[in-house]
Amino acid sequence: MTTPGLTSTGVRKASAKSARSRSREFALQALYQSLVGRNETADIDLFTRDLAGFHKADSAHYDALLYGCTEQAADLDKLIGPLLDRKFAEISPVEHATMWIGVYEMKHCPDVPWRVVLNECIELAKEFGGTDGHKYVNAVLGGLAPQLRPHEVDADRKAGRARI
Repeated sequence: MTTPGLTSTGVRKASAKSARSRSREFALQALYQSLVGRNETADIDLFTRDLAGFHKADSAHYDALLYGCTEQAADLDKLIGPLLDRKFAEISPVEHATMWIGVYEMKHCPDVPWRVVLNECIELAKEFGGTDGHKYVNAVLGGLAPQLRPHEVDADRKAGRARI
């Protein structure tokens, strides 16, 4: 039996997704192209905006994620790298891009609670990544949350809501 709004694999159905969730999906696809194809960000952006359903996404958030992650890729990787148990070359581009999105949002989108960032990235990894990729994304982003959002994480711990 499936839960309403979820597929049989536990991923949210497209009809249940918010504009912001959709923007993350399109940003993930664009960042994947950046990592794998090494294409210019502006070219990837034009291509992505033509994809079916883009009009339902939060285009401002998509812009922030795509351009922010590509422009700050080295800085994002410096934060992610110490939590990895392997080289970046051995990480799936989907998980890599998902972690970029999570770190970028934790650093630059204070309007999005850290637990929402973490959950959204886990969902992206479940939907687009490998079988256990979401566990890896969860471990890395969960490990960075206390560093990037110390006050929020501490407040959640004190309230008994954070399990990191």
